[in-house]
Amino acid sequence: MEPLYQQTHKQVHEIQSHMARLETADKQSLHLENEIQASIDQIFNHLERLEILSSKEPPNKRQNAKLRVDQLKYDVQHLQTALSNFQHRRYAREQQERQREALLSRTFTTNGTQKKILDIANMLGLSNTVMRLIEKRAFQDKYFMIGGMLLTCVLMFLVVQYLT
Repeated sequence: MEPLYQQTHKQVHEIQSHMARLETADKQSLHLENEIQASIDQIFNHLERLEILSSKEPPNKRQNAKLRVDQLKYDVQHLQTALSNFQHRRYAREQQERQREALLSRTFTTNGTQKKILDIANMLGLSNTVMRLIEKRAFQDKYFMIGGMLLTCVLMFLVVQYLT
């Protein structure tokens, strides 16, 4: 029982060091995750064998052997949970990146909206002259808005300058 216990204990420590590397790894994290999962599965198999062997120990050593196996089992379950949490975080991060890319790939233009408005106006029967006046007014309104924003900024600057 002792050599198998030592081997399993060593594997648990190796997985703990792999988990620390997993947090910093980017591209190779999937390969490392699979490697860690395979090691955890192998340890679970060892633990089943250790449980059988610990029940065959002499009565005076049996309690201690079972405690050691239970401690290993707890450690491995903790590692399995940590790996699952990491995989969940990675999946959420990948999903956020996909959503971000989808949003960035969209084009938000007012030209498309303006064209739709003009099409609707045509359907309503507005003349081309009226539509040109509307376009001209929209162009002028943009300059009025920019001028108003600049005037507001200048006034705010002057108020802050004179009040302080």
